[in-house]
Amino acid sequence: MERPANAENAENAETADDPAEPRPRRRDRHGRGMRGPVAPPQVPLAASRAEVFADLVQDSVERLERRWPQLGEVDFLILEVPRLTAEDEAWGADTVPLGGIVPARDGTPARVVVYRRPVEIRTKGRDERAALVHDVVVEQVAEVLGLTPETVDPRYGDADGEE
Repeated sequence: MERPANAENAENAETADDPAEPRPRRRDRHGRGMRGPVAPPQVPLAASRAEVFADLVQDSVERLERRWPQLGEVDFLILEVPRLTAEDEAWGADTVPLGGIVPARDGTPARVVVYRRPVEIRTKGRDERAALVHDVVVEQVAEVLGLTPETVDPRYGDADGEE
């Protein structure tokens, strides 16, 4: 066996043949470096559809809470799809609810539920989705408060009812 010419070569020879310590791979075989995320987290591109939908519901709730402070006692939930129970068979084959309520009882607050997938399927763009989310939230809040949707939000049903 040949002996390395100097100590530096001996060190390199030992680490190159030592299978116990693999080197971290910094580049792929084409010489490219590791790839990072496509977009930084603060960019809207990085937000999932569920996060964007949650933001739309939150915006709508905040808008209504300014007018109706008692909504602070109501829980707002987002579920993917409604669950079909024996009571709900009245939906029929053509209708799926976009939202619902769970009345307050036994110390638990009232809950307003918005179903994400049915709303997303019925809308094409962000503005249309925001308007439909707001209408669904207004309808459910009206039911919780025992009022008409027009009383809860005078601009209910307006396509461009932004503040």
